[in-house]
Amino acid sequence: MRVVVALGGNALLRRGERADASVQLHHVEAAARALAPLAADHELVVCHGNGPQIGLLALESSADPALTRPYPLDTLGAETQGMIGYWLARSLRNAGVRKPVLAVLTQTVVDAADPAFASPTKFIGPVYEREHAERLAERNGWTMAADGPHWRRVVPSPEPVRLVEQESIEHLVGSGTVVVCAGGGGAPVVDDGKLEGVEAVVDKDLTAAELAIALKADRLLLLTDVSAVMSDFGLPSAEPLDHLDVGEIDQLEFPAGSMGPKVEACRRFVLATGSEAAIGALPDAARVLEGSAGTAVR
Repeated sequence: MRVVVALGGNALLRRGERADASVQLHHVEAAARALAPLAADHELVVCHGNGPQIGLLALESSADPALTRPYPLDTLGAETQGMIGYWLARSLRNAGVRKPVLAVLTQTVVDAADPAFASPTKFIGPVYEREHAERLAERNGWTMAADGPHWRRVVPSPEPVRLVEQESIEHLVGSGTVVVCAGGGGAPVVDDGKLEGVEAVVDKDLTAAELAIALKADRLLLLTDVSAVMSDFGLPSAEPLDHLDVGEIDQLEFPAGSMGPKVEACRRFVLATGSEAAIGALPDAARVLEGSAGTAVR
């Protein structure tokens, strides 16, 4: 099968962990071991999140006295693609993947008039206590929002329209290459005759769904740090769902900054292709693909 996998940024750096390179690389290596069997048996495209990583770079950039102004988010997104793409490509090879593995720097076209620019929702960076978050918001002009019991920075997350490198990715996959691409949803650009970067972070799950549709993938897997989609999320009655029908999704509520985009990405892929999507834990990748773990969306 042709399988598109999206790895959550929090699966590569857990909440509360120090953002040391060694910590992240440990998780990347575990991810590679989980994905290696899929690469052996299927055509594989790997997308990845970058929320914790781009947030760290943005924090460092905003605090650097040598800079006239902080680096823009599209540029920081490209930096994370290089870093995480390098780690994944190297780790997949070390995990025994014998096919060619290539990380492709990816640009995602968005609409300059997207209403998301006026309503930031995408979490990036580390978690803070509320008072610390409020100080950072005042000092840096950031928008902060509650993320569970903590607070995080939120930035605009416009809809992906298309990937600039889509044809190249399709050619590589068709020739037997394992492709790492669309990291962090791709570096966001607008196209008004020439490509220009914009201050945003595109949701990587929605980008992965668009790419999976364009590539005519047989499966879309969204792998994260939770084992399944939960009913009654955050309540004592919460239970894991082993499957979701696309007709049920509109009657359910999911957190906008985390599980909501994942469920929506699956819905789009299933409606466009008729194929199945799934959400589950990264260590269970092979079982999520075969349907014995996670939440299948049909």
